[in-house]
Amino acid sequence: MDHYLTEGWKKGYKPNPKFDPSFYVAAHADVAEAGVEPLTHFASDGLREGRAGCKEDVFLEPFQPAFDIPHEPMVFGSPLESAVKAIAFFLPQFHPIPENDRWWGAGFTEWTNVRRGEPQFSEHYQPHVPSTLGYYDLREPDVLQRQVQLAREYGIYGFCFYYYWFAGKVLLDLPIRRILETGKPDFPFCICWANENWTRRWDGRESDILISQQHSHDDDLAFLRNVENILVHKNYIRVDDKPLLIVYQPALLPDAQATAERWRDYFRGQGHGELFIAATQTFSDTSPASKYGFDALIQFPPHTEASPVTCLIEGLDESFEGRVYDYNQTKKCAMDEFRGLSRSQRVYPGVMPSWDNTARRGNRAGVWYNASPESYYDWLTNVINISQRNRPHEEHFVFINAWNEWAEGCHLEPDRQYGYAWLNATRLALQSNSGSG
Repeated sequence: MDHYLTEGWKKGYKPNPKFDPSFYVAAHADVAEAGVEPLTHFASDGLREGRAGCKEDVFLEPFQPAFDIPHEPMVFGSPLESAVKAIAFFLPQFHPIPENDRWWGAGFTEWTNVRRGEPQFSEHYQPHVPSTLGYYDLREPDVLQRQVQLAREYGIYGFCFYYYWFAGKVLLDLPIRRILETGKPDFPFCICWANENWTRRWDGRESDILISQQHSHDDDLAFLRNVENILVHKNYIRVDDKPLLIVYQPALLPDAQATAERWRDYFRGQGHGELFIAATQTFSDTSPASKYGFDALIQFPPHTEASPVTCLIEGLDESFEGRVYDYNQTKKCAMDEFRGLSRSQRVYPGVMPSWDNTARRGNRAGVWYNASPESYYDWLTNVINISQRNRPHEEHFVFINAWNEWAEGCHLEPDRQYGYAWLNATRLALQSNSGSG
C-alpha cells in the first residue's frame, strides 16, 4: 500500500485513506487487464467515474416503485402513436448454420446456451425460460411475423438486426434475407454491423478466434456493396431522411474516418444520397462521434462504468469467479451520462431490461442484480423525458438492448418469470409520452 500512496502523492493526488489496491484491481477488470497502477487510475479516472475504491464503498441501491408492472398481457385499445421511436436490438442466432455446427456441435443455436444456465447465488434467476414464443426457430416463416406483431402491439417502432460480415462471409442473416425476398414482415428495421471477431469466450477479443474480421480499404467497399440493397429498402429506418447504419465497435477500424468517408462517397456515387452513421458506446468507449467521422452515438448498456457488488451478494456459489453489479447504479450512471451528453452531442439513449450472461459464461458471468420491470420502466421514462427536453423532435429515438438476447438474460420477449412485464413496462413508458414532443 505504501508504494501506491507514494506514487499517488508524487502525482499530486490526495488518496482515500481506505483505498484498497487489491480490491480495486479485483473489482475492475479493465484496470487489471490494462496493468495500470491502481491508485493512479482511481485518482485520475475512478473517482470521476464513481468507482468503489474499497469494500466499504460498495452498496446496493434498491428501487422503490410507485406501482407494480403487471405480468399478464395488458390490453390496449389502439395502436401506440408515440413521439419517441423505440428500436430494439435483435439477435438472429436462433437457427442452425453450418459454421456453428462445426464450432459448437450439430444443431447449435442460442437456445443451446440458454438451456444450460445455472443459478450462481441465492434467488438467482437461471435458466431463462421463454413462454409465449417458446424455443422458436427463425427458419419457420411465421416466427418473425409473430415477433413483429408482439413488438408493434407493445410500442416498439422497429428492430435493429445484428449483421455479421467477415470479409465477404455473411452469417445469420436469415431474417433480413426473408424481408428482402418477400417484403414481409412489413416493419421498420436497420442493421448494426457487429464488426468484431467471433471467439469462444463470446467477447470479441483476441482469444481462440473462430472467425475474424479483416478490416481494409477493399473490405470497407465490399461491405457497403453487400448491404446496399438493405439500406435502400422501403422499410429501412432513416434519420434526417438518411439510412441509419450502426457500427458496433468503430475503434476496431484501422481508420474509422476514412471508412466512413469511403462509405459516404460510394453511397452518394450510386445515387442514393447521404448515409447516417452511428456508433454504439461499447466497452467504455467515450469518444465523440466526430472522432470516427460518424454522425451520432448510441448508448449501449450495460457497457458503462460500474463497480461490482459481488461481495454483498448472499449465497454466492464458492466456484463463482464472475462479477455482480447493481442494475440501479448502472441505470443512474447511464442516465447521468445521457443527461450531460445530450445537451451538446447527437447521442441517443440506450436502456436494458436486465443483463445476465450466465448461460454463456457460467461461473465467470457478469450479472446485474436488482433488475426489475418497474426500475426498467423508470429508466425508459426518464431518458425519454431527457431526450424531449434536450434534443429536437426528429432526434427522439431510444434504443433497447435487447429484444431477444436470451443467453445474456436481456430480452423483452415474454418468459416464465416475468411474463409480459418487460413489454408492458415498455408500452407504458412510451404511452406516457405519446403525442408529446
